[in-house]
Amino acid sequence: MMSDYVKGKTQYNYRPTVQIGIRLHRAIDEYTDQHPATRNIAALFKPHYRLYAGAFADIVYDYFLANDAGIFETAEVLESFAQRTYAALHSPTQEYPPKFASMLPYMVSQNWLYHYRYEDGIQKSLAGMVRRAAYISDSNTAFAIFKEYKNYIQEQYEAFFPNVKKFAIHTLQQLSEH
Repeated sequence: MMSDYVKGKTQYNYRPTVQIGIRLHRAIDEYTDQHPATRNIAALFKPHYRLYAGAFADIVYDYFLANDAGIFETAEVLESFAQRTYAALHSPTQEYPPKFASMLPYMVSQNWLYHYRYEDGIQKSLAGMVRRAAYISDSNTAFAIFKEYKNYIQEQYEAFFPNVKKFAIHTLQQLSEH
């Protein structure tokens, strides 16, 4: 989760298992950005958000992942996953990049992972991305696009997710062997 906040060679400041996680996250990001389904979703946002279109695609994927009955059979299963994730992130031996460390309490207290399941959770996530972005100031249009094209985006998610899951498993095996 902290990978987006780790820049360049600072990944080597972390223990080997964390370095593997950072490299895995980066590989998944690259794979995701190049996938045709992601490009199709990003194309919906591109006229309004240009360089940020891919980031919006990533956010709306979270909604469909949180609602994927093949991954999280019920809301309770998602809640349990979220709580286990937060507990793991509170490891006393882990040091985080400052921006991630300052964001983590909000993630936990607002239960972001669980609330991605709901449209208002995605709306808040889109707004949060806009707050952090340098060149955009409106998230309402992004949320309207999400709602208007929700069925289409779900089709793209369904085309994407099995592929990225296989990619992640294979990549983790490769990274762990080295």
